[in-house]
Amino acid sequence: MLKGLMIAAGLVACANLPAAAQPMPKVVFGTDWLAEAEHGGFYEAVALGLYKKHGIDVSIKMGGPQVNGSAAVATGQVDFQLSSGSFAALSMVQQHVPVQAVAAYFQKDPQVLISHPGRGLDTLADIKGHPVMISAGARDGLWRFLRAKFGYTDDQIRPYNFSVAPFLVNKDLVLEGFVSSEPYQIEQLGGFKPVVNLLADNGFDNYSTVILAQTKTIRERPDVVQAFVDASAEGWYHYMYGDPKPGNALILAANPEMTAAIIDNSIKVMTQYGIVDSGDSLTLGIGAMTAGRWKHFLDQMTEAGVYPSGVDPAGAYTLQFVNKRVGMELRPK
Repeated sequence: MLKGLMIAAGLVACANLPAAAQPMPKVVFGTDWLAEAEHGGFYEAVALGLYKKHGIDVSIKMGGPQVNGSAAVATGQVDFQLSSGSFAALSMVQQHVPVQAVAAYFQKDPQVLISHPGRGLDTLADIKGHPVMISAGARDGLWRFLRAKFGYTDDQIRPYNFSVAPFLVNKDLVLEGFVSSEPYQIEQLGGFKPVVNLLADNGFDNYSTVILAQTKTIRERPDVVQAFVDASAEGWYHYMYGDPKPGNALILAANPEMTAAIIDNSIKVMTQYGIVDSGDSLTLGIGAMTAGRWKHFLDQMTEAGVYPSGVDPAGAYTLQFVNKRVGMELRPK
């Protein structure tokens, strides 16, 4: 009898163990490129233990030029995947791939067109008819937008292989790039400040730094998705408005080609242009998404010929985990 009572007592004690004693779910998060300030909020969340505070153990799987992020999340190689824009989620719903966007940490797409000062190429409208260096990946994205809205034509296209050297020697050449990257390179190498036009400030309504997850994960592990979305939002608030040094230390360790000066410039520019925190995130919190904006962007891209009519944008995302104002108290008053 005594032995039975002791066993029973032991079972009760095990049943009453706090949840913290249980092993944390391990989560793999894939980024879209080598570690950089544009991933800062996620590295900050790791460095400050924010993911663990929310009950998950996150490891970051760094992306790169040979990494197919969409395939990685679709096949379960990662639990969450960073996508540079809304295109991946919309293409997946068009192709009936069971993956959705669960948050968007950049309210503004950071893509820009860059021109030389004093050449009369100060606006996107001015650039019509002039040669523009763009990457292969931009042809079915931002270039379609520029054709539809500003009348650009394909004979303007020049190949961009991620070297700013041709731009530096040809003052009539326009360059595609990212607001936190190529303008800084041009200033350092060319010794002048270029003209920068952010496409997001000219009607390009693409979300950026979009987080993708399988619909199975969303359905079966909503607590894990919520934990990742919330902790990432807090990480971005700490990174943009607090001390970014913990996250930066992890970035520098992961990417030997990165420098502190490049990181500092990126943070400054992301703040200046409101890349992370502007628009809807000012009232709904970092990571915010809305149905209206998803529809508007799809309408834009359908008109531009990227998608056929009839694609349902609602299948590309879920608002279940965002717009809850998590971390907003960390924004300076």
